[in-house]
Amino acid sequence: MNFLPRCWSYSETSESRGGESSSSNTNGGFGKDGLLWFHDIGKYGSGEFSMAIVQANQVLEDQSQIESGPFGTFVGVYDGHGGPDTARYVCDHLFQHFQAASAEGNGVVTAETIQRAFLETERGFTSLVSENWNSRPQMATVGSCCLVGAIYQQTLFVANLGDSRVVLGKKVGNTGEIAAIQLSTEHNANIESIRWELKDLHPNDPQIVVLRHGVWRVKGIIQVSRSIGDVYLKHTKYCREPINGKFRVSEPINMPVLLATPSILTHPIHPNDSFLIFASDGLWEHLSNEKAVQIVQSHPRKGSAKRLVKAALHEAAKKREMRYSDLRNIGKKVRRHFHDDITVIILFLNYDLIYRGVVQDPPLSIRSALEH
Repeated sequence: MNFLPRCWSYSETSESRGGESSSSNTNGGFGKDGLLWFHDIGKYGSGEFSMAIVQANQVLEDQSQIESGPFGTFVGVYDGHGGPDTARYVCDHLFQHFQAASAEGNGVVTAETIQRAFLETERGFTSLVSENWNSRPQMATVGSCCLVGAIYQQTLFVANLGDSRVVLGKKVGNTGEIAAIQLSTEHNANIESIRWELKDLHPNDPQIVVLRHGVWRVKGIIQVSRSIGDVYLKHTKYCREPINGKFRVSEPINMPVLLATPSILTHPIHPNDSFLIFASDGLWEHLSNEKAVQIVQSHPRKGSAKRLVKAALHEAAKKREMRYSDLRNIGKKVRRHFHDDITVIILFLNYDLIYRGVVQDPPLSIRSALEH
């Protein structure tokens, strides 16, 4: 796999801990370690970032991107399921729709801007499924979780579909301690409040959530209750042959079972806000919010994302009573029995730049590869 930077430069970067900055000469370049790919350190408009991805599936289903420039900063983590098609589509189109919606508002970013971008992306993918129904009907069963963070002026917007997560590392006064604050709302049927939400939306469907083998699933099929794609659970005309029988439900779909409307949080950025950890659920299956924040805070910034991924892999190996070195030697596809694809992007926040409205040059556009 290669990262595909559309506009990239190496620069002097931080080698500091947590939130404080000190300069150090390093190119912070791309690297590979088995099925792990990483960019240890780099600059974006409002600070520095670290990025890492590890593959488990036969075809990588996670996609991600960082876009930064005069408009602000846009981060996306797209955790696909059933195949890579939807996550790839989202990575190709969501930011474009975000830019278009922002331009219509004279460059201003609001919660409505982001919601419109999500809904346009959903509409576009549904049209793609329709166009390919005769040749590739299985596209109707592919979907993606979608986590977005957008920094505009002194405000962070977080939008989410599914169960990826962003956690803020926030300094606690002058104590030297740092708190882990989850900013995203997750949509997974294993969460009781989500099951109640589904039952409220579908009061006449006793099978809207089903417990199977200790796991709650929507219609007994899928864990997430919101996504881009998965159109077989949104439109009756796609919930039929020739898609696989395990995806078909017997009763007509009179209203979408899954939603594509994101939960959106608006967070004014505070001087004590140190860093943001965006990650697919593959990371959070093995690390708590507090553990992830503690690891980032207590080590140099360089390699932070890779460090989190490796910590999760160590935990995955431990759960199977095996050594990390043995797990590392397992190939893709078989590796999925031990852990999921994992994507981690960490943004270190430079409040001085954010407060003064200064955006670092050059603009940045970086995405995980689509073809691997």
